[in-house]
Order: sequence, then C-alpha cells, then structure tokens
Amino acid sequence: METRELRYFVAVAEELHFGRAAQRLGIAQPPLSRAISQLERRLGAALLKRDSRSVTLTEAGAVLLHEGRAALDAVEAAEHRTRRAALAVTGRASVVLATKAGASSELLAKLLHAYATEPGSVDVDVALCGPGEQERLLRTGRADVAILHHPFDDLTGLDTEELLTEGQVAILPAGHPLTTRRSLQLSEVTELPDLPLPRWPGNDGTYPDGPGPEAQSHTQLFQLIALGRTLLVVPDSARSQLNDDLVAVPIVDAPEVTTVIAWPPHSRSRAVADLVRAALRL
Repeated sequence: METRELRYFVAVAEELHFGRAAQRLGIAQPPLSRAISQLERRLGAALLKRDSRSVTLTEAGAVLLHEGRAALDAVEAAEHRTRRAALAVTGRASVVLATKAGASSELLAKLLHAYATEPGSVDVDVALCGPGEQERLLRTGRADVAILHHPFDDLTGLDTEELLTEGQVAILPAGHPLTTRRSLQLSEVTELPDLPLPRWPGNDGTYPDGPGPEAQSHTQLFQLIALGRTLLVVPDSARSQLNDDLVAVPIVDAPEVTTVIAWPPHSRSRAVADLVRAALRL
C-alpha cells in the first residue's frame, strides 16, 4: 500500500465527502474515486458505504482510518527526525519542545532555565500549541519533546515522566456570585446558563455544537471570561497567570491533572535525554 493511497483514503474518511476530499488534496474527484475503488479491490474489502446522499465508513474502513493515520504520522515523523539529525551533524542542533499555549508557563520557565545549565545544551525552540496540538506535533516528528496533561492528552505509545499532579479550579469573571465561595462542585460550573463552557475542537479540527464559544487558547479564553462570556476549568497552577478581573475557585471533586514530559519511544537524542533529566530535577 502506497502512502499516496493512504492519504487519499484518510482524506475521504475524514471528510466523508469525495468533493471536499478532492479539494483538500488538490486533485479532481474522478481520479480520487478510482483510487479508492482500486484500493478496495486490492484489499478485498469495502471501506466506504456510498449512496446519493452520504458517505460512511464500514467497519473495515474505520480500522484502516485508524491504522492509516498512524502510518502517515510515522512517515512524517521519520522525515522530520531525519532532517533534524542531519542538522545536528552540521552543528545546527536544536530541540523542539511543544506545549499548550497559556499552560504550565511557570513550569516551562523553570525547565528551560534548568536545561540551560546542562553541559552541551542546545537551543530549545518552544512551539506554543492549540488544544491537543502538542501531542500531534510529537507523534509526527515536528516536536522532539512535549509537555502533556493526563487525562486530557493521550499518552499511549509515548515515554513519559510525571512532573506535577494538582487539582483543578474554575476561572470565573470577578464579581460573579460563585467567586465568593471557598470551593465548588464540578456540577455547579458545568451547567451555568450565563457562563457556558467553551467548546474545544476534536481530532479532526471541528467543534461540537453548543452555546459556548469556540476555544483556541487559554489566553483567548481568559479574555472572554473577563467579558462574562464563559468560564474555564483548568489545573490549579493556571491561577498564577490571572489578572485582577479573573478569580480562581477550587473544584473539590474534579479529577486531578498530571503534567508529564513526553517523548517518542526509543529516542536517541541526547538533547531530549538532557531535557528530561533537567525536568526531573525540578
């Protein structure tokens, strides 16, 4: 199976529309349809159910979508890591660290300072990511190491070390009645009609339906909270970033969040090893 075929199929499977998939791939629709039909014949399995109104995945198609995404990520990762290895040979080594924008900023600053004291430390390029993006960058080789948060990020198949475990708080606009409370229950903040929870994008980049604003970053959401448009439930350490127009109230029954440093299994990068070692000294 060629990577071109996998890209074609994944595009159709994610769009569930041949026209949109063809536009996304930059090709005409007829050759795309032929390529999918040829792939189905060669595999001996129907991957898609087609009718005049819709395209849906078969059970076999769902399996290939999952495996195909992983395979394409592996190919992309091999390309990026090989290029960075070549740069290291020429003396232009660097390490890319992916982290969620607006999250773990105090921890990140301490980590970068600690790593800078390591003998042979290299430049660290920090990639500030949207929701879930840092995991994607790590799996595709665009990042060498990432700061992730369990249970929100998927740690499957990654090597990790725990850095911090903490409770969660509700970030509310100053002056809201709930800010007078010493603590809250999760149920009290998840269904407030005046402060609907933000909507985070899924793996396909689309937002679920709902009354809350579309979330892009914590910085954006902090501004919307101050305007009284939404609220946010985040790890307790986020309170260090708050201005006077925002208030953090502990949520006593929210699940704890564990911040980890993550890297690809079997990584041979000395820079990654040094960065992890520095993180464990914090």
